[in-house]
Amino acid sequence: MSRSITRDAAVLIVGGLVGAGGLYAAQEGPSAVASQALSFYSRLLGGDGHAHAEAPKTVAAADDHKEDDDDHAHGKDEGRAKDDGHDHGAEKDDGHGHDQPKPKADLGSTVKIAAVDANDDGHGHDPEKDDGHGHGAELPEGVVELGDAKLKAAGISLDKAGASTLREELQLNGIVRANQEAVVQVTPRFPGVVRTIAKRLGDEVRKGETLAVVESNQSLTTYELKAPIAGVVTERQASLGEYVSEQKPAFVVTDLSTLWVDFSVYRRDLAKVAVGETVRIDPEDGGEPIEAKISYLSPIGAADTQSAVARAVIRNDGRFRPGLFATGAVATAEQAVPLAVSIDAIQSLEGRDVVFVREGDRFAARDVTLGRRDGRSVEVVTGLKGGESYASKNSFVVKAELAKGSASHEH
Repeated sequence: MSRSITRDAAVLIVGGLVGAGGLYAAQEGPSAVASQALSFYSRLLGGDGHAHAEAPKTVAAADDHKEDDDDHAHGKDEGRAKDDGHDHGAEKDDGHGHDQPKPKADLGSTVKIAAVDANDDGHGHDPEKDDGHGHGAELPEGVVELGDAKLKAAGISLDKAGASTLREELQLNGIVRANQEAVVQVTPRFPGVVRTIAKRLGDEVRKGETLAVVESNQSLTTYELKAPIAGVVTERQASLGEYVSEQKPAFVVTDLSTLWVDFSVYRRDLAKVAVGETVRIDPEDGGEPIEAKISYLSPIGAADTQSAVARAVIRNDGRFRPGLFATGAVATAEQAVPLAVSIDAIQSLEGRDVVFVREGDRFAARDVTLGRRDGRSVEVVTGLKGGESYASKNSFVVKAELAKGSASHEH
C-alpha cells in the first residue's frame, strides 16, 4: 500500500472516530477528541520507518526541532521521498531528541463514551440542588418572599388577627359644607371708593387684619375694613376703585377649622338615624375614615329628593373641603366575633379564599373559612390563629408577586 493510500485511509478512519466521538467530546472536551485523533494518525504513519511527513503545528511543537535550525532538516515535500540517512526505526532513537514511537493503535479498540445521566437535563445543573432551571432552591408552593423595603414601597399594611365587633351599617351619601356658624360677612360702615385691596380670595387672615382701605364719600377720609375673625377669605365682592356701601358685603371670611357634613336620609331609613349616634365618614381619598356624632337631624324634608338632612360637625384635618362629596355609615346593629381580619386581606387563589400570613420575610397563602362580615371586617372560622400577622391593605400586591414567581418557573 502506498504512502498516500495509507494517509487517506487514516484520514477516513480518524474522521469516523471524530464523528462517533461526539458524546466523548461532551464528556472530555473538544480538545480531547482532536488529541486522540492526531495521536492515532501519527501511529498509523509511524510504522513505515519515515514518520517525518508534514504534520499539524501541534505535533511539530512537540518535537524540539524547528524547520530552520535542524542540522538534518526534513523538508516539507522532499522528506517524504528522501531518506535523511538516519535510522528512525520504531525501537531506536535518532539522536535528535525524538521519543521512541508508541506502539501502533489497535483499530479494533473501542472509544470510551461517557454514560449520560438519566436525570441530567442537558443544562449542567446539579440535580440535587437545582430546580432544573438554574434558579436555585425554590420557595414552597404558595409562599412569596417580600422584605420590609418592598412592603413599604408597595404600600402593604400589616395587621394582626384578633377579636372584633361586626356592625350592620346604613350607608349614607353626603356633602361637605362650611360651618355656617363660623362664616362672617364684612360690610363697609360708610359708602365710598375702594382705594386699597390688601387680601385676595383664598388668603388666610388673622383676626383684626386689614382687608381693604375705603375712602368715605361723606368725609373724604379713609378707613380700614378688618377681618372680624381668623379664617380664609371665601368671597370678595370689592375691586380697586369700585364704589362700595353697607348694602353689600365686600368680603366673606370663613373659619374652616370645623366643617359640616350633611347626609341625605331617605324616608324608609329615618327611624335608623338619631341625634348622638356615631357616623363613620370617609372622604374617599384613600385614607382611613373618621368618626363623628350626628348633631342635627332636620325636622323638614326636601320635596325634590324626598329625604331629610342628618348633619355631623367634624374637625378639619385638611382632608375635607367644602363642596366635595363624602360617604357615611351609621351602625344599626353590632355583633362580637372571636376572630376577624380586615376585608382587604381576603384574596381569591384558584377559587379558594386565602389570607397571606407573614412568616419572617415571607408570606404564605393560608386557606381560610369565612363567616359573617361587615363593610370593614370579616370573621375567620378556620385557618388562622389570634395574633398572627397578615397582609391587609394592598394584599393584592402579594398575590401578584406570587403569580409572577409561579409564571417564571413554567417553561
